[in-house]
Amino acid sequence: MGRFLPIAASAASLLLATPSFAKDYATRDVGEWTVSASSDRQGCFLTRSFDGPRETTLLLGLDVDGSNRLTILNPNWSIRAKEQIKLTYRLSNASFPRHLAVGIAADGKKGFVTSFGAAFPSTFAASRFLHITRGSVPVEELSLEGSGAAVAELRKCVDVYRGAPAPAAPSKAGKSRIPLDPFASDTSRKSRK
Repeated sequence: MGRFLPIAASAASLLLATPSFAKDYATRDVGEWTVSASSDRQGCFLTRSFDGPRETTLLLGLDVDGSNRLTILNPNWSIRAKEQIKLTYRLSNASFPRHLAVGIAADGKKGFVTSFGAAFPSTFAASRFLHITRGSVPVEELSLEGSGAAVAELRKCVDVYRGAPAPAAPSKAGKSRIPLDPFASDTSRKSRK
């Protein structure tokens, strides 16, 4: 029995040194922004709801693979789900003219979602505002105050899930021949002697 103690100690130290993927990211407020994990554990998003007559909500999602998506929602808009439109996004430090967006509906609001290149979260974090237009028609003008700290926290959230295995899909084959705990005392298998 004494010879197994060093092996057990080594295994325990490896488990303690490995990041725990069972641990979920706890939602955090960073100024006016909220950072949360996505339900699939493949990334995180930050959210900000803007008060005022338009009641716009902005979400920036960042996945472990580096992909991102920007979603803007508003209860007053009439855009149809899956409608494709070209919008111009102007930040204080960059511009994305005639960029494709797709209409969506969520939480009783309608809006649009689009994705940008891998550098977009850094551009977003360094910007003071986001102005969106559809041709010459203003769509929304939003303050990005505090976005730098919010994106830094967003990246910390994503790091929690980087390298984490995706949640296992339920088996479609039904019962497995392998018991969930093959070492339990009540297993129906008998060891060969």
